[in-house]
Amino acid sequence: MASTAPIQPSKLTSIKKLSESPNLNSIPSNYAYYNDPHDICASEPQDSIPTIDISLLTSGNPDHKSKAIQDLNKACEEWGFFMVINHGIPESLMKAMLEVTSEFFNLPEEEKPKFEPKDVLEPIRYGTSFNTAKEKVFCWRDFLKVFVHPEFHSPHKPNALRELLLEYRERTQNLVRKLARGISESLGLEEYEMEKTLNLNSSLQIFIANYYPPCPQPQLALGMPPHSDHGLFTLLIENQVGGLQIQHKGEWLNVNPLPNSILVNTGDHLEIFSNGKYKSVLHRAAVNNKNTRISIAMANGPSPDTIVCPASKLVDNEGCVPAYIPMEYTEYLFSQQNNLLNGKSTLDLVKIKDN
Repeated sequence: MASTAPIQPSKLTSIKKLSESPNLNSIPSNYAYYNDPHDICASEPQDSIPTIDISLLTSGNPDHKSKAIQDLNKACEEWGFFMVINHGIPESLMKAMLEVTSEFFNLPEEEKPKFEPKDVLEPIRYGTSFNTAKEKVFCWRDFLKVFVHPEFHSPHKPNALRELLLEYRERTQNLVRKLARGISESLGLEEYEMEKTLNLNSSLQIFIANYYPPCPQPQLALGMPPHSDHGLFTLLIENQVGGLQIQHKGEWLNVNPLPNSILVNTGDHLEIFSNGKYKSVLHRAAVNNKNTRISIAMANGPSPDTIVCPASKLVDNEGCVPAYIPMEYTEYLFSQQNNLLNGKSTLDLVKIKDN
Protein backbone atom coordinates (compact mmCIF):
# COMPACT_ATOMS: atom_id res chain seq x y z
CA MET A 1 0.00 0.00 0.00
CA ALA A 2 1.63 3.25 -1.12
CA SER A 3 1.73 6.38 0.97
CA THR A 4 -0.47 9.29 -0.04
CA ALA A 5 0.44 12.72 -1.38
CA PRO A 6 2.63 14.88 0.85
CA ILE A 7 1.22 17.50 3.18
CA GLN A 8 2.55 20.98 2.44
CA PRO A 9 4.55 22.43 5.38
CA SER A 10 2.28 25.48 5.46
CA LYS A 11 -0.67 23.16 6.15
CA LEU A 12 0.98 21.04 8.84
CA THR A 13 -1.20 20.25 11.79
CA SER A 14 -0.77 18.07 14.83
CA ILE A 15 -0.15 14.40 14.15
CA LYS A 16 -3.05 13.67 16.49
CA LYS A 17 -5.40 15.53 14.16
CA LEU A 18 -3.93 13.83 11.10
CA SER A 19 -4.20 10.38 12.68
CA GLU A 20 -7.89 11.00 13.43
CA SER A 21 -8.67 11.81 9.79
CA PRO A 22 -11.52 9.62 8.48
CA ASN A 23 -10.48 6.73 6.24
CA LEU A 24 -6.75 7.25 6.81
CA ASN A 25 -5.32 4.07 5.32
CA SER A 26 -1.86 5.29 4.38
CA ILE A 27 0.51 8.02 5.46
CA PRO A 28 1.42 11.15 3.48
CA SER A 29 4.69 10.57 1.61
CA ASN A 30 6.56 13.16 3.68
CA TYR A 31 6.02 11.01 6.77
CA ALA A 32 7.65 7.95 5.17
CA TYR A 33 11.13 7.48 6.61
CA TYR A 34 11.71 4.07 5.12
CA ASN A 35 10.99 2.36 1.81
CA ASP A 36 11.96 -1.06 3.12
CA PRO A 37 9.92 -2.25 6.13
CA HIS A 38 12.95 -4.26 7.33
CA ASP A 39 14.77 -0.99 8.10
CA ILE A 40 12.59 -0.46 11.19
CA CYS A 41 13.14 -3.98 12.50
CA ALA A 42 14.60 -4.40 15.96
CA SER A 43 15.30 -7.52 17.99
CA GLU A 44 14.87 -8.48 21.60
CA PRO A 45 18.08 -8.02 23.65
CA GLN A 46 20.09 -11.20 24.09
CA ASP A 47 21.83 -9.69 27.10
CA SER A 48 19.78 -8.10 29.85
CA ILE A 49 19.62 -4.33 29.73
CA PRO A 50 21.43 -3.18 32.90
CA THR A 51 19.29 -2.52 35.98
CA ILE A 52 20.61 -0.20 38.69
CA ASP A 53 19.24 -0.23 42.24
CA ILE A 54 19.60 3.46 43.11
CA SER A 55 18.98 2.86 46.81
CA LEU A 56 22.38 1.13 47.02
CA LEU A 57 24.15 4.39 46.10
CA THR A 58 23.11 5.86 49.44
CA SER A 59 23.56 2.63 51.38
CA GLY A 60 25.46 2.71 54.66
CA ASN A 61 27.08 -0.53 53.57
CA PRO A 62 30.24 0.40 51.62
CA ASP A 63 30.21 -2.89 49.72
CA HIS A 64 26.68 -2.22 48.45
CA LYS A 65 27.59 1.30 47.37
CA SER A 66 30.77 0.10 45.67
CA LYS A 67 28.80 -2.55 43.76
CA ALA A 68 26.26 0.06 42.59
CA ILE A 69 29.06 2.36 41.36
CA GLN A 70 30.68 -0.54 39.49
CA ASP A 71 27.30 -1.38 37.93
CA LEU A 72 26.86 2.25 36.86
CA ASN A 73 30.31 2.28 35.29
CA LYS A 74 29.60 -0.87 33.31
CA ALA A 75 26.14 0.35 32.20
CA CYS A 76 27.46 3.73 31.04
CA GLU A 77 30.54 2.32 29.34
CA GLU A 78 28.99 -0.70 27.62
CA TRP A 79 25.39 0.42 27.01
CA GLY A 80 24.82 4.12 27.60
CA PHE A 81 21.43 3.02 28.83
CA PHE A 82 19.96 1.39 31.92
CA MET A 83 16.83 1.00 34.05
CA VAL A 84 16.72 2.29 37.60
CA ILE A 85 14.66 0.75 40.40
CA ASN A 86 14.05 1.86 43.99
CA HIS A 87 14.42 5.41 42.67
CA GLY A 88 12.16 7.11 45.19
CA ILE A 89 9.59 8.44 42.73
CA PRO A 90 6.12 7.15 43.73
CA GLU A 91 4.36 5.00 41.16
CA SER A 92 1.23 7.07 41.79
CA LEU A 93 3.06 10.25 40.71
CA MET A 94 4.41 8.62 37.56
CA LYS A 95 0.91 7.40 36.69
CA ALA A 96 -0.59 10.85 37.38
CA MET A 97 2.02 12.51 35.16
CA LEU A 98 1.18 10.20 32.26
CA GLU A 99 -2.55 10.79 32.77
CA VAL A 100 -2.26 14.59 32.87
CA THR A 101 -0.02 14.47 29.79
CA SER A 102 -2.72 12.52 27.95
CA GLU A 103 -5.21 15.18 29.08
CA PHE A 104 -3.00 17.90 27.62
CA PHE A 105 -2.86 16.33 24.16
CA ASN A 106 -6.62 15.80 24.23
CA LEU A 107 -7.38 19.45 24.98
CA PRO A 108 -9.05 21.49 22.24
CA GLU A 109 -6.36 23.23 20.16
CA GLU A 110 -7.46 26.67 21.33
CA GLU A 111 -6.67 25.69 24.96
CA LYS A 112 -3.09 24.62 24.18
CA PRO A 113 -0.07 26.92 23.84
CA LYS A 114 0.64 28.43 20.42
CA PHE A 115 1.37 25.69 17.86
CA GLU A 116 4.94 25.65 16.51
CA PRO A 117 6.50 28.84 17.95
CA LYS A 118 9.49 30.01 15.89
CA ASP A 119 11.97 30.21 18.79
CA VAL A 120 13.32 26.70 19.42
CA LEU A 121 14.30 27.73 22.96
CA GLU A 122 10.85 29.07 23.87
CA PRO A 123 10.27 27.89 27.49
CA ILE A 124 6.90 26.34 26.54
CA ARG A 125 6.78 24.76 23.09
CA TYR A 126 3.95 22.70 21.63
CA GLY A 127 4.45 21.28 18.18
CA THR A 128 4.79 18.30 15.90
CA SER A 129 7.68 16.21 14.53
CA PHE A 130 11.02 17.77 15.66
CA ASN A 131 11.88 20.84 13.58
CA THR A 132 9.37 21.25 10.75
CA ALA A 133 11.12 24.39 9.50
CA LYS A 134 14.10 22.25 8.43
CA GLU A 135 12.64 18.79 7.84
CA LYS A 136 11.54 17.23 4.58
CA VAL A 137 10.36 14.03 6.23
CA PHE A 138 8.33 14.43 9.41
CA CYS A 139 8.12 12.36 12.58
CA TRP A 140 4.86 10.69 13.60
CA ARG A 141 4.88 12.63 16.86
CA ASP A 142 3.46 15.62 18.70
CA PHE A 143 5.35 17.12 21.62
CA LEU A 144 5.20 19.50 24.53
CA LYS A 145 8.53 20.86 25.79
CA VAL A 146 8.63 22.89 29.00
CA PHE A 147 11.64 24.41 30.76
CA VAL A 148 11.12 23.57 34.45
CA HIS A 149 14.53 24.50 35.95
CA PRO A 150 16.31 26.76 36.84
CA GLU A 151 13.11 28.75 36.14
CA PHE A 152 9.82 26.89 36.35
CA HIS A 153 7.25 27.18 33.58
CA SER A 154 3.99 25.31 32.96
CA PRO A 155 1.06 25.52 30.53
CA HIS A 156 -2.16 26.84 32.11
CA LYS A 157 -4.08 23.66 31.27
CA PRO A 158 -4.78 21.00 32.33
CA ASN A 159 -5.34 22.54 35.76
CA ALA A 160 -3.57 19.69 37.58
CA LEU A 161 -0.42 19.86 35.44
CA ARG A 162 1.42 22.66 37.26
CA GLU A 163 1.32 21.11 40.72
CA LEU A 164 2.16 17.62 39.44
CA LEU A 165 5.01 18.95 37.33
CA LEU A 166 6.50 20.82 40.28
CA GLU A 167 6.54 17.65 42.36
CA TYR A 168 7.88 15.54 39.48
CA ARG A 169 10.65 18.09 38.93
CA GLU A 170 11.72 17.88 42.58
CA ARG A 171 11.64 14.07 42.62
CA THR A 172 13.58 13.70 39.38
CA GLN A 173 16.17 16.26 40.45
CA ASN A 174 16.80 14.22 43.57
CA LEU A 175 17.37 11.16 41.39
CA VAL A 176 19.64 13.15 39.07
CA ARG A 177 21.80 14.24 42.02
CA LYS A 178 22.24 10.60 43.08
CA LEU A 179 23.15 9.60 39.53
CA ALA A 180 25.59 12.49 39.14
CA ARG A 181 27.38 11.58 42.38
CA GLY A 182 27.52 7.87 41.55
CA ILE A 183 28.75 8.51 37.99
CA SER A 184 31.38 10.98 39.25
CA GLU A 185 32.78 8.24 41.48
CA SER A 186 32.54 5.67 38.70
CA LEU A 187 34.82 7.95 36.65
CA GLY A 188 37.33 8.04 39.51
CA LEU A 189 36.41 11.60 40.48
CA GLU A 190 35.27 13.05 43.78
CA GLU A 191 31.61 12.38 44.56
CA TYR A 192 30.51 16.01 44.02
CA GLU A 193 32.84 16.80 41.10
CA MET A 194 30.17 16.72 38.39
CA GLU A 195 27.69 18.74 40.45
CA LYS A 196 30.24 21.47 41.15
CA THR A 197 31.92 21.63 37.74
CA LEU A 198 28.66 21.69 35.76
CA ASN A 199 26.76 23.83 38.32
CA LEU A 200 23.92 21.35 38.67
CA ASN A 201 22.21 23.47 41.33
CA SER A 202 21.19 25.69 38.40
CA SER A 203 20.86 22.84 35.90
CA LEU A 204 18.65 23.18 32.86
CA GLN A 205 15.85 20.63 33.14
CA ILE A 206 13.34 20.21 30.33
CA PHE A 207 10.08 18.28 30.55
CA ILE A 208 9.35 16.66 27.17
CA ALA A 209 6.00 14.95 26.60
CA ASN A 210 5.71 12.83 23.45
CA TYR A 211 2.48 11.71 21.80
CA TYR A 212 2.63 8.93 19.19
CA PRO A 213 -0.87 8.05 17.91
CA PRO A 214 -1.64 4.89 15.91
CA CYS A 215 -0.10 4.98 12.42
CA PRO A 216 -1.63 3.14 9.45
CA GLN A 217 1.83 2.28 8.08
CA PRO A 218 4.10 1.86 11.12
CA GLN A 219 6.65 -0.05 9.04
CA LEU A 220 7.41 3.14 7.06
CA ALA A 221 7.15 5.87 9.70
CA LEU A 222 9.13 6.85 12.79
CA GLY A 223 8.12 8.58 15.96
CA MET A 224 11.68 9.89 16.31
CA PRO A 225 14.70 9.18 14.07
CA PRO A 226 17.99 7.82 15.43
CA HIS A 227 19.61 10.46 17.64
CA SER A 228 21.47 11.07 20.85
CA ASP A 229 20.26 13.51 23.50
CA HIS A 230 21.84 16.74 24.64
CA GLY A 231 22.58 17.01 28.35
CA LEU A 232 23.90 14.51 30.87
CA PHE A 233 21.11 11.98 31.10
CA THR A 234 17.46 11.70 30.15
CA LEU A 235 14.92 10.04 32.45
CA LEU A 236 12.02 8.37 30.62
CA ILE A 237 8.69 6.83 31.58
CA GLU A 238 5.96 5.59 29.24
CA ASN A 239 2.35 4.44 29.29
CA GLN A 240 3.09 0.71 28.92
CA VAL A 241 3.01 0.95 25.12
CA GLY A 242 6.41 0.02 23.71
CA GLY A 243 8.31 1.81 20.98
CA LEU A 244 11.69 2.87 22.34
CA GLN A 245 14.61 1.23 20.59
CA ILE A 246 18.31 1.64 21.41
CA GLN A 247 21.40 0.84 19.39
CA HIS A 248 23.79 -1.58 21.09
CA LYS A 249 26.84 -3.01 19.35
CA GLY A 250 25.45 -1.88 16.00
CA GLU A 251 22.07 -3.63 16.49
CA TRP A 252 18.68 -2.06 17.20
CA LEU A 253 17.05 -3.50 20.30
CA ASN A 254 13.53 -3.13 21.70
CA VAL A 255 13.34 -1.78 25.23
CA ASN A 256 10.87 -3.52 27.54
CA PRO A 257 11.04 -1.69 30.88
CA LEU A 258 10.45 -3.31 34.23
CA PRO A 259 7.24 -2.17 35.95
CA ASN A 260 7.71 1.11 37.86
CA SER A 261 11.29 1.49 36.62
CA ILE A 262 12.70 4.64 35.07
CA LEU A 263 14.72 4.41 31.87
CA VAL A 264 17.95 6.41 31.75
CA ASN A 265 20.02 7.16 28.69
CA THR A 266 23.36 8.92 28.71
CA GLY A 267 23.58 12.20 26.81
CA ASP A 268 26.14 14.07 24.75
CA HIS A 269 27.37 16.16 27.67
CA LEU A 270 28.17 13.11 29.76
CA GLU A 271 30.20 11.88 26.79
CA ILE A 272 32.01 15.23 26.69
CA PHE A 273 32.51 15.44 30.47
CA SER A 274 33.89 11.86 30.57
CA ASN A 275 36.17 12.67 27.60
CA GLY A 276 34.55 9.93 25.56
CA LYS A 277 34.62 7.13 28.13
CA TYR A 278 30.83 7.12 28.42
CA LYS A 279 29.30 7.43 24.94
CA SER A 280 25.84 8.92 24.47
CA VAL A 281 23.46 6.28 23.17
CA LEU A 282 21.68 6.37 19.82
CA HIS A 283 17.97 5.67 20.15
CA ARG A 284 14.75 6.05 18.15
CA ALA A 285 11.00 5.73 18.61
CA ALA A 286 9.00 3.23 16.57
CA VAL A 287 5.21 3.54 16.16
CA ASN A 288 2.38 1.02 15.89
CA ASN A 289 -1.06 0.82 14.27
CA LYS A 290 -3.11 -0.03 17.36
CA ASN A 291 -2.34 2.03 20.46
CA THR A 292 -1.29 5.56 21.31
CA ARG A 293 2.11 5.67 23.00
CA ILE A 294 2.81 8.48 25.45
CA SER A 295 6.24 8.99 26.94
CA ILE A 296 7.66 11.60 29.29
CA ALA A 297 11.33 12.48 29.10
CA MET A 298 13.12 14.69 31.60
CA ALA A 299 16.27 16.06 29.99
CA ASN A 300 18.90 17.03 32.55
CA GLY A 301 21.85 19.18 31.61
CA PRO A 302 24.41 21.50 33.15
CA SER A 303 23.44 25.08 33.97
CA PRO A 304 22.57 27.01 30.78
CA ASP A 305 25.73 29.16 30.85
CA THR A 306 28.19 26.40 31.76
CA ILE A 307 31.05 25.92 29.31
CA VAL A 308 31.19 22.14 29.02
CA CYS A 309 34.46 20.36 28.34
CA PRO A 310 36.15 17.14 29.51
CA ALA A 311 36.71 17.02 33.26
CA SER A 312 40.19 18.45 33.84
CA LYS A 313 41.06 15.80 36.41
CA LEU A 314 40.28 13.04 33.91
CA VAL A 315 42.50 14.61 31.27
CA ASP A 316 45.34 15.48 33.70
CA ASN A 317 45.31 12.23 35.68
CA GLU A 318 45.20 9.98 32.65
CA GLY A 319 47.78 11.97 30.69
CA CYS A 320 45.53 12.25 27.66
CA VAL A 321 44.34 15.18 25.55
CA PRO A 322 40.78 16.54 25.52
CA ALA A 323 38.68 14.88 22.82
CA TYR A 324 36.07 17.69 22.66
CA ILE A 325 36.26 21.46 22.37
CA PRO A 326 34.54 23.59 25.04
CA MET A 327 31.08 24.97 24.23
CA GLU A 328 28.43 26.73 26.27
CA TYR A 329 25.52 24.41 26.99
CA THR A 330 22.84 26.79 25.67
CA GLU A 331 24.78 27.27 22.43
CA TYR A 332 24.96 23.50 21.98
CA LEU A 333 21.26 23.11 22.76
CA PHE A 334 20.29 25.78 20.24
CA SER A 335 22.46 24.18 17.56
CA GLN A 336 20.79 20.79 18.06
CA GLN A 337 17.21 22.05 18.34
CA ASN A 338 17.56 24.44 15.39
CA ASN A 339 18.70 21.78 12.91
CA LEU A 340 17.70 18.37 11.62
CA LEU A 341 17.82 15.58 14.18
CA ASN A 342 20.46 13.34 12.71
CA GLY A 343 22.39 10.85 14.80
CA LYS A 344 25.22 12.58 16.66
CA SER A 345 25.67 15.43 14.18
CA THR A 346 25.76 18.14 16.87
CA LEU A 347 28.24 16.21 19.01
CA ASP A 348 30.45 15.81 15.94
CA LEU A 349 30.79 19.61 15.79
CA VAL A 350 32.67 19.67 19.12
CA LYS A 351 34.59 16.45 18.69
CA ILE A 352 38.28 17.00 17.97
CA LYS A 353 38.89 15.04 14.79
CA ASP A 354 42.23 13.53 15.76
CA ASN A 355 40.58 11.61 18.59
